[in-house]
Amino acid sequence: MIRIVDYGVGNIQAFMTLFKRSGIQAERAITPEDLKDATRLVIPGVGHFDHAMQRLNDSGMRAALDALVLEQKVPVVGVCVGMQMLAEGSDEGQLPGLGWIPGRVRAFADHPQSAALPMPHMGWNTLEPQPNSLLFSRGFDAAPQFYFLHSYYFDAADKKNVAARAQYGLDFDAVVSQGHIHGVQCHPEKSHHWGVQLLKNFAELS
Repeated sequence: MIRIVDYGVGNIQAFMTLFKRSGIQAERAITPEDLKDATRLVIPGVGHFDHAMQRLNDSGMRAALDALVLEQKVPVVGVCVGMQMLAEGSDEGQLPGLGWIPGRVRAFADHPQSAALPMPHMGWNTLEPQPNSLLFSRGFDAAPQFYFLHSYYFDAADKKNVAARAQYGLDFDAVVSQGHIHGVQCHPEKSHHWGVQLLKNFAELS
C-alpha cells in the first residue's frame, strides 16, 4: 500500500489519479493510524519551506513518519518541496528539515551562474540520470523530460546521493537517493509518461 501523506500541502488528488490509472494501490494518509499499513510513502509539497515543515510538524504524523522511514526502512519519495524537506534545512526559512538525507536547500538567486535567470525555474527540463539510479532503472531514454516549478534546489552534502541532475545556469541536484529514501525536485504528476514511469519504478522497488 502506497500512502500519500496529506498534511495540507500539495496536490494529493493528482497522485491518487496517476497511481489509479497505473493500477497501483494508493491511499491518502491524514493521521498516524493511516500510516500503519504503508509499504511506500509519497510526501508531496508546494510553496514555502517553513510553511510546509510547520504543517507536517502540526499534522501529528511526524513521529510516525520518522519511525517508518528511519527504523522500519519503508521506501519514501519526497516531491518538489517534499524533496527539499528531506534536507537538514533551507536558506528559504528557519525551521529544520527532516534531515533524512544530508544536504541543504539553496536559492538559485544566490548562485552566480543562475542569479540573472528568470525566477522561478519553470517549465520542462531534461534530467540527466546517474548510472544505477533506482528511480530510472526501467523505461527511460537518455534524456527524459520533466516539469519543474521552483526557486530553490537541494544541494546534497554527499554527491554519491545524487540520482539525477538538471541544468538551470548551474548543474543542480534534481533527484537524490540514499538507500530507500528518495527526493525529486520535478513534478512527476505533471510530467506525462516520464512521470508515470518514475512513480511506477518507485512503486516496484524491491
